Amino acid sequence: MIKGAVRLLWMLLGWIELTLLTIPLYLLSLLPGERKGPWYTRAFRIWCRAFVHALGVDLRLHQKNLHPLPDHFLLIANHPSAFEDIGIPALFDVDSLAKIEVRDWWLVGRISVAAGTMFVDRESRLSRGQAVKSIENRLAEGRNVSLYPEGGVKGKRIHDRFFHGVFDISLRTGIPIVPVFIHYESQEDFYWSRQNLPEKLFQIMRTANNRANYYVYDAIDPRGFTDKQSYNLAVHNRYLAWQERYLE
Repeated sequence: MIKGAVRLLWMLLGWIELTLLTIPLYLLSLLPGERKGPWYTRAFRIWCRAFVHALGVDLRLHQKNLHPLPDHFLLIANHPSAFEDIGIPALFDVDSLAKIEVRDWWLVGRISVAAGTMFVDRESRLSRGQAVKSIENRLAEGRNVSLYPEGGVKGKRIHDRFFHGVFDISLRTGIPIVPVFIHYESQEDFYWSRQNLPEKLFQIMRTANNRANYYVYDAIDPRGFTDKQSYNLAVHNRYLAWQERYLE
């Protein structure tokens, strides 16, 4: 009873913090131009951490990497929930690739655009091609980029395949991939299936187990591969092994 009351108070403080950050970030997002610059990106990451606080999630970063992470990288992760959209930037300095629908989300969409989030319509070949160009341009600027090789939320387990896009970009640019394996201890509560976003967020807030584990592993050097197919398969197999370790 006491533990539950403490968590409710913690989330209430989190929503106050989030509200106080959202108002100025939203107003600043109305300034001319979509992408506002490094200062806004830094503020966005603080906003994401406040959002994690408001949802009452115990977000843990587990550094499984044996070597220091590179300064410049492509970050990939499995994608079982909507929570990754704030969980990843809360922990990593990255520009994210998100589905086009996020752009129209109330408040969140405009703030995400201003922070440098890129968007893709996964059903459009033209949009996917434009997303690749956007990612390469952002990498050329020295930014790190995060995306999900499963191509969206596919389930509570690793999808049976990854798409080749990120591996092709890594091979052509020489930029390594940093893999993150995501494990929500209360998988059913975090998994995003047919709920709308408010329903999903409310379910996350009500979960009895609020632990979110983000495991980061050593960067994968594209020079170890000759083609995107073998690169893809090798990384997908690593995710299957991590799934067996943490979920099975």
